[in-house]
Amino acid sequence: MKLQQLRYIWEVSKNNLNVSATAENIYTSQPGISKQIRILEDELGIPIFTRNGKHLTDMTPAGEKIIAIAGQMLMQAENIKNIAKEYRDESKGSLSIATTHTQARYALPPIIKEFMQAKPNVSLDIQQGTPIQISEMVAQGKVDIAIATEAIELFDNLIMLPCYSWDRCILVPKGHELSKLSSLSLNDVARYPLITYVFGFTGRSKLDDAFREESLNPDVALTAVDADVIKTYVRLGLGVGIVARMAYDKNIDQDLVAIDAGHLFGKSITKIGIRKDTFLRGYMYDFIKLFAPHLSSEIINKAMELKEQTAINSLFDDINLPHY
Repeated sequence: MKLQQLRYIWEVSKNNLNVSATAENIYTSQPGISKQIRILEDELGIPIFTRNGKHLTDMTPAGEKIIAIAGQMLMQAENIKNIAKEYRDESKGSLSIATTHTQARYALPPIIKEFMQAKPNVSLDIQQGTPIQISEMVAQGKVDIAIATEAIELFDNLIMLPCYSWDRCILVPKGHELSKLSSLSLNDVARYPLITYVFGFTGRSKLDDAFREESLNPDVALTAVDADVIKTYVRLGLGVGIVARMAYDKNIDQDLVAIDAGHLFGKSITKIGIRKDTFLRGYMYDFIKLFAPHLSSEIINKAMELKEQTAINSLFDDINLPHY
């Protein structure tokens, strides 16, 4: 049994059992992957995949268990490499981050700038996606950390570290009726077409829950993953925008009015997600602390040791998270 064979079955399972796509993604040949899978199955004496002719159609029950263990072994092999790199030269390496547009556009830029100035020999890769995609990427070991508000808790091989809490605001053009109210209610907001995030993005579920609890069924006229797109359509008068407060820039968005909506939708918490079996290099700790100063290496290590999320959450009971 070879590590390369385990990598092949793992990658095939993550590419919808498409051997050709797998070969293209990992820069090898389709016949080579198929041959190595057959050799591994012959060695084990059981099939890992079911087939229809030459095509893989599913994973066998035994194959599912084998592939799950293969993923863990590949992660540990990567950890061995990272340990060697750490002791060989802790100032060099790479850091991959999966996050949403809101985090990448509004929360991360000053952090990235400071980190790159402090760690010039560390290359950064930022990938954007939906919270589910982001969480899957880190759960599968394709990136080092995930930064998101939703979906991280759906993956039980991840730990969640709370970073900061944030509120929403209502965006309207200057002179809009909502901007003239002394206090704002959900009923007031629900009278207008809404422009907000796609479901699953940037705490959208809290928004939906708030309206549902008041038995309101607002007209969500347009959704987008990008707060800048939402602002564009608010400017066109197509509806009232609901975005993360951090997405409003008083210098750039002078033609819009931001009305506080924290009392309407409650606070959301942005978290960092890390695989429980990840080996964190020194500069990874540094990046996390830049993004969330209360996340010291000591508290991160304690969280990694605890592993159970309920126990991890208790570490932060007495910590006041930064609020944006």
